Amino acid sequence: MIINQLSVFVENKSGRLYEVMQILGDANINVSALSIADTSDYGIVRLIVSNHEEALRLLKEHGFSVQKTPVIGCKVPNTPGGLKMLLSYLAEDDISIEYMYAFSIGDDASIILRTEDCNKTIENLSKHQMELVKASDIYQI
Repeated sequence: MIINQLSVFVENKSGRLYEVMQILGDANINVSALSIADTSDYGIVRLIVSNHEEALRLLKEHGFSVQKTPVIGCKVPNTPGGLKMLLSYLAEDDISIEYMYAFSIGDDASIILRTEDCNKTIENLSKHQMELVKASDIYQI
């Protein structure tokens, strides 16, 4: 249930995100999820891709600073309070979230979580019968 996400550090300048996408696109690597966080000098592009090992190799080969990070995917109802329910389960076991990104389509919202202990988080969510998302499910989105 752990998903391998890539975190790519890029300078905050025009064209850098395009370079990342060009490298991946030219290698026929699909991006299924993406988040960007920035500071004044650089950005962190977080990606879930169809072939994380090849993407990691290619991006490093092209001079990007990139690392593989374990994250967890889960689904919550796309209704008021759906995310609150998930957060309450994590809070009861003192699981803090380092970051999260999400989207919703139809009746479900898909959440990508980074916590300090992925295995503890998986146990917690499984105990509460939350639907965990496999990496292969995300690649098909």
